[in-house]
Amino acid sequence: MFKITNGISDARLSLEAAFLDPDYWNEIDTMADFNEAEKMFGAKRLEPAARDCGTLHPRLGPKVHTPSSSARDPMTPVPRMIEIDYEKVNRYWEEATPSILGPYMMDDFGFPASAGDFRFRAESRIVRRLTRDVKRDGAVLDLGSGIGVWAEGFARRFSLVTAVERSRNLFESLQRRCSPYPNLRPIHGDVLTFEPDARYDLVFLGGLLMYLNERDLIALLRKLVRCIEPGGMILCRESTVRGNAVALRGDYQVVYRSVSDYRRIFGQCGLTIRHVERNEPYVLIEMGSELVEKWRKTVPARFQVLRAIGHLTYFGLRLGYPWITRIPKALGIAFPRLENHFFVLRADAS
Repeated sequence: MFKITNGISDARLSLEAAFLDPDYWNEIDTMADFNEAEKMFGAKRLEPAARDCGTLHPRLGPKVHTPSSSARDPMTPVPRMIEIDYEKVNRYWEEATPSILGPYMMDDFGFPASAGDFRFRAESRIVRRLTRDVKRDGAVLDLGSGIGVWAEGFARRFSLVTAVERSRNLFESLQRRCSPYPNLRPIHGDVLTFEPDARYDLVFLGGLLMYLNERDLIALLRKLVRCIEPGGMILCRESTVRGNAVALRGDYQVVYRSVSDYRRIFGQCGLTIRHVERNEPYVLIEMGSELVEKWRKTVPARFQVLRAIGHLTYFGLRLGYPWITRIPKALGIAFPRLENHFFVLRADAS
């Protein structure tokens, strides 16, 4: 990431240096500067042959990313059998804030609460469009349901919704949110040990797969394939990177995979990708998050005025939405580092 020359005070950082330095964008494009990346994320690049993982069972809930304080040599080759520490994943989500910002991991950037509402409403329109062919009297399975914002939306549209969440903290919020819907069945349990007792027209995985090692991910998808109704779909919404997979190894553990990684994995599970679409509302908020994070890392805490900067960043990006999310790609700039994609999947026999 962007480097500050030794001896230059943090207070002298200029906006030009932070946002217009071509070296900054080039390093984002290649993710080459892992010494800085590990300070922000505790990140490790996974080599193509190093994506298989262990088999412990995780908590598996929502949703995106958070900084980590772990420090490891980022260029050290990653062992072939990498294990996500599911205990840490579970602990993280047990302590997550049950709010529209918390599960979206947007509550440390000074954004207004309306940012979470905007993102969910915008993503909901995408999900509604992608699932418009699902039968209204159909059954829906929402795995890793979090506080239940997606499950609630599905309950308004479909006849029966089953929502599975392991975190006690988030599950209690899910129960409260969904209590007005008699067609919604909340289940407190681990998604990997959950055994479907019905067939579903729609299975929704809203940011779940990145918390799974590859072996468990494949096992879960193969199990889900067997419970999809003919003509039904699996809809995944997953954070992605452009190159090789990146693993975060601190208190927050996750593997960010590329679209090509997911194509390979889905193919191994007997699933056909019918549609892939970049999640533009996610990209907009991620642009804001990465800009604010840059500000936090380069400006002394007493000068950060984070709430004001977060609000200004969010509303500035909103004014330019949706075209502003297309500018980096048009300029050949790989920004933001993280993206998100929707995958519409169908069983090969469907």
